[in-house]
Amino acid sequence: MKSQPIRSLLVLSLLLLTSAANGQEGKHLFILSGQSNMQGHRPDEAFTPAVQEAFGTDQVIVIQDALGGQPIQRWYKAWKDPQGQSPKTRGDLYDRLMAKVQPAIADKTIESVTFIWMQGERDAKMQWASVYEKSLRGLHQQLSNDLGRDDVGFIIGRLSDFDMQNRRYPDWTEIREIQVKVADSAPDFAWVNTDDLNDGINRAGKKIQNDLHYSGEGYKELGRRFASTALKLIRSK
Repeated sequence: MKSQPIRSLLVLSLLLLTSAANGQEGKHLFILSGQSNMQGHRPDEAFTPAVQEAFGTDQVIVIQDALGGQPIQRWYKAWKDPQGQSPKTRGDLYDRLMAKVQPAIADKTIESVTFIWMQGERDAKMQWASVYEKSLRGLHQQLSNDLGRDDVGFIIGRLSDFDMQNRRYPDWTEIREIQVKVADSAPDFAWVNTDDLNDGINRAGKKIQNDLHYSGEGYKELGRRFASTALKLIRSK
């Protein structure tokens, strides 16, 4: 006759096997948002296949919502300008994003959450670098609070080398530096280089060099880099 501890272990093992067979183990959630270069990124080209290969098709949830030309205030609800003023419109695109996220994760066990952010161009143009670091950190905390987690991975696509002289976008290089500073400040954070993604042929068939937006192949490579970085963050926990 088997002892009680052995029977308990067998029951637990059977439950775990049954759960796995039914696809009930925790899923990996990837949330992608930002402005035009995130909008131009198509997850199905490279990002989603890479994370599905790593975890299994049924164990991955990918949510993307982005809109070109938008400042971080459209996501961060406590945003204030450098003079301390609060605009009327704050956080509406975040709400739009979460309206996609919440139904997708309802009644599901989530093993990991990774937030992937490709934005900053508009804030560089508006000369809002002085409040960008606080906004980035605040956005991450806002998402963490709403999801009830303290382990949300945060990957930042650093602004490219489009305007390193700060001629058209006065805070361009400062925003880049802030993005790296924030990404290097905690184990759950990381950043992705995009400096070589804005040369070549864009999706309209036009040759580009150091463009604000990326080439067709550049967007695919962006997806590969996001996926590779996300997998490293998740596996490091």
